[in-house]
Amino acid sequence: MVSLKELCEREEKIAPGHRACAGCAATVVLRQVLLATDYDIVATMSTGCMEVTTSIFPYTAWRIPWMHNAFENSASTITGAETMYRALKKRGEFPKDKEIKFIAFGGDGGTYDIGFQSLSGALERGHDFLYLCYDNQAYMNTGIQRSSATPVGAHTTTSPAGKVIPGKTQPRKDIVGIVAAHKVPYVAQTTPSKYNDLVSKVKKALDVKGPTFVNVISPCPRGWRHGTGESMELAQLAVETCIWPIYEVDDGEWKLTSTSKKIAEGKKSKKPANGWLERQGRFSHLFKEENRHILKNIQKQVDEDWEELKEKCGY
Repeated sequence: MVSLKELCEREEKIAPGHRACAGCAATVVLRQVLLATDYDIVATMSTGCMEVTTSIFPYTAWRIPWMHNAFENSASTITGAETMYRALKKRGEFPKDKEIKFIAFGGDGGTYDIGFQSLSGALERGHDFLYLCYDNQAYMNTGIQRSSATPVGAHTTTSPAGKVIPGKTQPRKDIVGIVAAHKVPYVAQTTPSKYNDLVSKVKKALDVKGPTFVNVISPCPRGWRHGTGESMELAQLAVETCIWPIYEVDDGEWKLTSTSKKIAEGKKSKKPANGWLERQGRFSHLFKEENRHILKNIQKQVDEDWEELKEKCGY
């Protein structure tokens, strides 16, 4: 476990002065990820919020080697760099004692949807890299369109709540379960509200040889319609309601961690889903009388998913 003091004393690899929105959790995620390790890092990032806000020409907020690639191929780009690195070491053109780690960053649109094919291929090929998804649950950069990470009932510009539909009608994709089905060495889900959970999982992922994946919730004040000072509270409340449980799949073994482990063991109470939903404007229509049945269905699904996850984790 890394102390907060130790983290604060490490060199920041994301410079201040970027153009991210006030209250954006994704910038906190990036900072925590890059503070988690002492390895030299090479990173790629697909088109999205964090690419746009950290690399407006001719400036960059990145203090590491970093490449912007297309929306669909962050995993392909990073595995090309990783393959070149291995080839140079094999040919003796790179110091053998020099250890570099590779991270591909992507939002949920570039991970769950547009970039999933390249991610799946990179996982299957067994490259040594970490894929880090900052999941703000919609295509926020291009206008708050729904993605397959968007929860049921959420209002977006392409699933608008109104007379025709009450927000998004489909459940979100289980990206962690899908990645785990690739039988990769390490997969995890975490939150920036528990920095030690995030940092320890990223460190573990980078220490493992082979492809790894970490999914991080990333509240978005603009798209979620919440106050700019509430991002970390909502990230933690998602965990406490079991809407976003935090866990890992370490060499095939499923394990709950931190707050989620305490809830499963009865050391902490599970909060109702409505407490998370009612604090976001994107769900405000669900609290109208005609839509309250959707709230009941959401709670039912959360409960079922939580029990299924507990069973996988041995509870």
